[in-house]
Amino acid sequence: MRHFLTLKDFTKKEILEIVNIGLEIKKDLKAGIYKDELKKQTLGMIFEKSSTRTRVSFETGMFQLGGHALFLSNRDIHLGRGEPIKDTARVISSMCDMVMIRTFEHSMIEEFASYSKVPVINGLTDSFHPVQLLADYMTMIEYGISENAVVAYIGDGNNMTNSWMMLSAKLGFDLRIATPKGYEVDSQVLETALRLAKTSGANITVMNDPKEAVHGATIVTTDTWASMGQEDEKAQRIKDFQGFMVDDLMMCLAQKGAKFLHCLPAYREQEVSEFVLEAHANIVFDEAENRLHAQKGLMVWLDKQK
Repeated sequence: MRHFLTLKDFTKKEILEIVNIGLEIKKDLKAGIYKDELKKQTLGMIFEKSSTRTRVSFETGMFQLGGHALFLSNRDIHLGRGEPIKDTARVISSMCDMVMIRTFEHSMIEEFASYSKVPVINGLTDSFHPVQLLADYMTMIEYGISENAVVAYIGDGNNMTNSWMMLSAKLGFDLRIATPKGYEVDSQVLETALRLAKTSGANITVMNDPKEAVHGATIVTTDTWASMGQEDEKAQRIKDFQGFMVDDLMMCLAQKGAKFLHCLPAYREQEVSEFVLEAHANIVFDEAENRLHAQKGLMVWLDKQK
């Protein structure tokens, strides 16, 4: 049995297997072919953080695979009212075939997985967002920009940055990260990524100059400046992130034909300009749709590891 908590735990071969299963499932879906690969199975979905894409994609995906998804917010279960994580894990994993958790502390999902009898999927924590990176890489493959990719990440050193570092370190593409001073990447995650990159050949660099990071890049990506739980910091962050908005002038520094990615939701005229987002709307919303297909591939792959 395998859990999906961070890309660090997976080989390049395994990551590509998951993505390719997702691509095949997507191809079948577009042709009107539904395969009940998870027939009569149940996915327990625990949400301590709200979401649009995560809930819709997992719930729809499980239905299309012949199973059922059960939405559990922290207002609906005892986990949010004092029950120990290990007790909740033992109970839910005795009744469900798989569990997806979207929460704050990464330690919470690690503890849950250690007591779970079934695969646990990280739907997002404050430290990592690996399912989003599966969708991002699937999109890169579909648009023919996965080979020899040079990815520039502009913005906060957050869970998306950590996940990009893990994907780069595992798959071997170049990654440049530009953050404002005081918002740098997690040093321990960076250290791990750099160690893994020695095997894959990835070149991971961090800096504070977004223009330097974007120069010659084939993919430019960013994230919201203030994530859930950081609402009180929003005004200060807007000031601190001046010069980090991905606009048309910044995109002009990238390689000709470069693509823009965003995990959404996007706050226009903050981390990305209206012009850039709409100019690349097709790939951004294909990227969002691919959450559905990549996660279906993941669930099918995890089921086979039981």
